[in-house]
Amino acid sequence: MFYLTVIAITVVLICAGNLLFAIPFNFYEFASVVFSTLLGTVAIIAIDGLSALIIRRLTPKSWYSPERKAFRVSKEERDFYRSIKIKKWKDKIPELGGFTNFHKDKLESSSDGAYLGRFILEANYGVVIHLVNAILGFLIAFIPFCSSPSIWIPIVAVNFVLSLLPVAILRYTSYTLHNLYARFKKRQ
Repeated sequence: MFYLTVIAITVVLICAGNLLFAIPFNFYEFASVVFSTLLGTVAIIAIDGLSALIIRRLTPKSWYSPERKAFRVSKEERDFYRSIKIKKWKDKIPELGGFTNFHKDKLESSSDGAYLGRFILEANYGVVIHLVNAILGFLIAFIPFCSSPSIWIPIVAVNFVLSLLPVAILRYTSYTLHNLYARFKKRQ
């Protein structure tokens, strides 16, 4: 619900901001701004979905394995997330694990190695997907109806922030997951 609210407010503010400076103000200008803003919003969501699909389908699973050191989270990074009070707001961010039949909003087992490994794998996928989404949002600038900087820049900025919030949550959670997974591996 949080994301939908932010997106709706952004659309209204972009439209209002663009119409405030529209000279002459007429129905055509109003319809054009609303259409362009809505098109840009839908386009960036489509780009995010398409990039997620491509990453999931075309990159090797081994790139995201729990053993990959590239995804390790340091204690300092975890402490940074604590300093920005992540525990207070992380539950407001939607978790879309339903697309992969693996929800990451709560830990079901802290002792099952296969489960922990899958959780880390899915978290690693999520980090990469959301980082790519944050970066690729600028592509809407090349859509003819959305090419006005007063439309695409705010949409891209909001997408950037909304894409980085799940990255922070996944990285914060990964610190504990890796520790649990390492303990499981030692016991074996």
